[in-house]
Amino acid sequence: MGGMKGVHRSRGEKDETDKHVGLLKLVQVLSFLVVFVAGVVIGLVTSSHINQHFVSKADIYSFINHFSADVPAGKDGNCTVVRDCEKAEDCWSVKTFLRPKNLTHRMSDNELFWRASMAPKKEEFPYKRVPKVAFMFLTRGPLPLLPLWERFFRGHEKLFSIYVHALPGYKLNVSSTSPFYRREIPSQHVSWGTVTLADAERRLLANALLDFSNERFILLSESCIPVYNFSTVYNYLIGSAHGFVQSYDEPTRYGRGRYSRRMLPDIKLYQWRKGSQWFELNRALAVNVISDTKYYTLFKKYCLPACYPDEHYLPTYLNMFHGSLNSNRTVTWVDWSIGGPHPATYGEANVSVDFIQSIRNNGTLCQYNSETTSICFLFARKFAPSALEPLLKLSSVMEF
Repeated sequence: MGGMKGVHRSRGEKDETDKHVGLLKLVQVLSFLVVFVAGVVIGLVTSSHINQHFVSKADIYSFINHFSADVPAGKDGNCTVVRDCEKAEDCWSVKTFLRPKNLTHRMSDNELFWRASMAPKKEEFPYKRVPKVAFMFLTRGPLPLLPLWERFFRGHEKLFSIYVHALPGYKLNVSSTSPFYRREIPSQHVSWGTVTLADAERRLLANALLDFSNERFILLSESCIPVYNFSTVYNYLIGSAHGFVQSYDEPTRYGRGRYSRRMLPDIKLYQWRKGSQWFELNRALAVNVISDTKYYTLFKKYCLPACYPDEHYLPTYLNMFHGSLNSNRTVTWVDWSIGGPHPATYGEANVSVDFIQSIRNNGTLCQYNSETTSICFLFARKFAPSALEPLLKLSSVMEF
């Protein structure tokens, strides 16, 4: 009986041992599975973060280059490639960043101004830079004098850029060979006499700044004409050490009378200036203008009719901070002799050789690079659509 009890005890102990071994193996298997599953989860999370990182980088770079959503695009790795007329263009290239060809984008004004305010610290360019003049047209719709401008630009394609701010969605009816083809920028509605007019001017300026080749920026309307040929205009502007923004103190209700004391202490009465809406700026001044938020916000809040921001903001801002870089005059001739809120308009009956010559040589003397000159106006307004035909016939005096 004692032997039998020893045998039963021995078998029971073995069963217990086997049971413990089995549990140990089960725990080991479960531990392995837990570690394996945790590794898979960590791997998936890490992979997701890495993909989001690179996708966001590509999105940021794509935003900086402001590619249009209207243009068919493919994917090349992490970089969007724009295809236009079966030609692929690398969005990471310096050429695309410096000279964007497509003016359509979905940036808000704040995003646009931030992007346009970028200015390189390095003075040397990584390419052969030929400075261009940006011609910025502010119009409600058609450009009735467009054939004259097309003739003016002909043969100088590498020396200018064109930007048109028209009604939202408006497209100029021009051929694909015209320098105005697809040069409309994303626009917003504009009302005369309100801050929306100054908004449109800044919008034109910011879009033009996206092209690093643009060095000078001239604001024009649909009723403007050039009074010299392209070479004369280009050399005059590119060679100038100053911008051309009219800025003067007018101690009447049409000048100081429009000042609001609510602009204190940032803008004081003695700093207040008035000037023509039709400005010309060099690149350094243009970057400073679209980078300003503080003073422009004051004008949006307190320069209300009968105060007009397009007549006071730039003259005042430049007077306060960049007076030494401004000539305090405009290069666009206008006739205010008739009085009233709008200048004289000239039509077919007014246009002649003598009339154009009188604009060129009207007895005015001005400063150009610290020297006196009689060439003070490069453009003129206002001209009605009926003036187009006689202007096109004045090739002898227009020289284009």
